[in-house]
Amino acid sequence: MIQIGIAGSSDPKPLEKAEQKAREFARELAKHDAILLTGGRGGIMRVVSEEFSKLGGTVVGILPEKAEGNEFNTIKIKTGMDFVERSAILVNSSDVFVILGGGVGTMIEALMAYNLRTPLVILTDTGYESDELEHLAKEGYFDHKKIEKVEFTNDPKEAVEIALRLAKA
Repeated sequence: MIQIGIAGSSDPKPLEKAEQKAREFARELAKHDAILLTGGRGGIMRVVSEEFSKLGGTVVGILPEKAEGNEFNTIKIKTGMDFVERSAILVNSSDVFVILGGGVGTMIEALMAYNLRTPLVILTDTGYESDELEHLAKEGYFDHKKIEKVEFTNDPKEAVEIALRLAKA
């Protein structure tokens, strides 16, 4: 089964545009045979987990430190690790990684996915700083090494389509 990892803002009240797109992404992903991997906490992670689990999907929360995570995690993996170490597990366990809007932590996870050769999809027009990653990616790459081409879209349904295609490639 395909494991789709996501990253997004942990803001208790996510930006409305990002939240709407995250819900649409989760509803579309739930139509497919996939497991959702998240950082297991609040904000966009909680929004996607709630929507995906309501539709029968399995959500694996890979939690930092001693966090309990949100109530929509089907499976909780309490790593005892700091946020960056936890993110390495999340990214490495994902067949494809999708950015749904966020700040520095989300952007670090995007760059980590790129560096670890995990296929990466970035949802833009969320209102978060991660939208700016598209300007950093010249011809779809974050640097001269051209490690893994990054896919960008502002459409949550297309983000799912691209993620599924990349996961199967």
